[in-house]
Amino acid sequence: MIVRIMGEGQVRLPDARLADLNELDDELLAEMEKGDGPGFRATLQALLAKVHELGEPVPDDSLEPSDLILPTPDATLEEVRDMLSDDGLIPGT
Repeated sequence: MIVRIMGEGQVRLPDARLADLNELDDELLAEMEKGDGPGFRATLQALLAKVHELGEPVPDDSLEPSDLILPTPDATLEEVRDMLSDDGLIPGT
C-alpha cells in the first residue's frame, strides 16, 4: 500500500501493517469529535511517525498512485475534519 503524507511524499506500507495504525486513527477521531486540539496534535504526530516507522519511503522520482492520503504534520483540526470519512483517516481498519 502506498501512503501519501501531504507535504512529505509517499511511504510504502505493507498491507498487513495497516491494522497497526487503527488504534491511533480511532484516537484521532475521538479527539476531533471532542475538539481536543492538543490531544489531536499529539495523536496526529504519533500516527505519522508510526507510518514512517512501519513503512519505507518511496523514491521521489517514482510516481505511484496513493492508496491512502494523510494530512501534513501541521494540519489543523478543521483541515483534517474535512479529510475524514466515517471510519477516520484510515478507512476499513
